[in-house]
Amino acid sequence: MTRWLCLSVLLCSVSTTALASPGDDEMGRFIADKGLLERLEQVRTRVAHRASDLVLTAMGFLGVPYRRGGNSAETGFDCSGFVRAMYEQTVGLVLPRRANEQAAATQAIDRSDLQPGDLVFFNTMRRAFSHVGIYVGEGKFIHSPRPGAQVRVEDMGIAYWSHRFDGARRVAAAAASAPDGLPALP
Repeated sequence: MTRWLCLSVLLCSVSTTALASPGDDEMGRFIADKGLLERLEQVRTRVAHRASDLVLTAMGFLGVPYRRGGNSAETGFDCSGFVRAMYEQTVGLVLPRRANEQAAATQAIDRSDLQPGDLVFFNTMRRAFSHVGIYVGEGKFIHSPRPGAQVRVEDMGIAYWSHRFDGARRVAAAAASAPDGLPALP
């Protein structure tokens, strides 16, 4: 994990001039020789595809009814059951069952860093991380909201969700099952 974090920091700190002409710089030669930029781009592309697949899969469940404790389309979903099922079906990663456990098992990110596939948490029951959804982009998220409702997309900017926003998290381990001999990300 630290190796890839260091590599990411290193790649970000190397000037574009050094990358454009690696012969002028020892670090640039090292990066070019190892093919690290190409490999990093491959991993980045794979993660983006998985996030897209996750969001598309989740959209396929629009209209499935809410059911407390539910974790399948046949029986219905509660919020955390929905998130867990989407990650398991799309990425093959099993998240914890409850929203607060999902928050604890994932990496906190700033709201401004949200990307499709990230998790968004809300305080809807007077306790932290009592509701979870999947960010789909453009300030919207998909979730299974409450009894009597169905899986749907909502705007995080409306007053109800905006006042209850509790944080954003990234499921970093979702990229860990990278095939083809590429490194697993943290």
